[in-house]
Amino acid sequence: MHAPVATRRRPRTLALELVESLGERIRAGQLRPGEKLPTEAAIMAAFDVSRTVVREAISKLQAAGLVETRHGIGTFVLGPGDGPAFKITPEQFSTLQDVIAVLELRIGLETEAAGLAAQRRTEANLAALRRALDAVIAAVEAGQDSVAADFQFHLEIARATQNSHFAELMATLGAQIIPRARLEPAADPGAERLAYMRRVNAEHESIFDAIASQDAESARAAMRTHLSNSRERRRKAQALAT
Repeated sequence: MHAPVATRRRPRTLALELVESLGERIRAGQLRPGEKLPTEAAIMAAFDVSRTVVREAISKLQAAGLVETRHGIGTFVLGPGDGPAFKITPEQFSTLQDVIAVLELRIGLETEAAGLAAQRRTEANLAALRRALDAVIAAVEAGQDSVAADFQFHLEIARATQNSHFAELMATLGAQIIPRARLEPAADPGAERLAYMRRVNAEHESIFDAIASQDAESARAAMRTHLSNSRERRRKAQALAT
């Protein structure tokens, strides 16, 4: 373990980067099944991150089935057959049809999650949702990649259900479930993409407003609309490609 992941960035962003770094070591065999992870203090020193970041990363690795924490003993790497059987690999996003299939799964999962989040969310959940949504907006307006922040927004909705299974499943699926825009060439591709992302953010705001208002039915409707719109955009792209 070596080299800081990053410095002076948001804890959630650092946690995702630490998950990626540790996950790569596990998949590459540098951290072998059954091997105990270094202590929190050792990881903090190796990657120059806080204890909060380390704990968030370990939680995500647990949800992804890569590690297991044994209370009072430590955290251990799981073998290939020890984690959850269900997962979606990057290879399963190779075509537009693959992306549409995952969106259909998300419509079922996240529509209900949004309704439960509206019913059960706390003020802390609401604050976390707002931070994630603000990060999406900032990334879009700066012309930066907003995928990580977008996924964080959807993950925070799952957490706001107060049902750990929703959050664990979302964490297992990971940020790869956020499809990137596939737009037709335009006179100004940058302006086209910005307009697209602003429409997506307006949909996000509708979901947030319904959850904030504790309106479960509106939250379900807003989430279904958001994901259905994304699915339809990809169906149109698929039709144009054939």
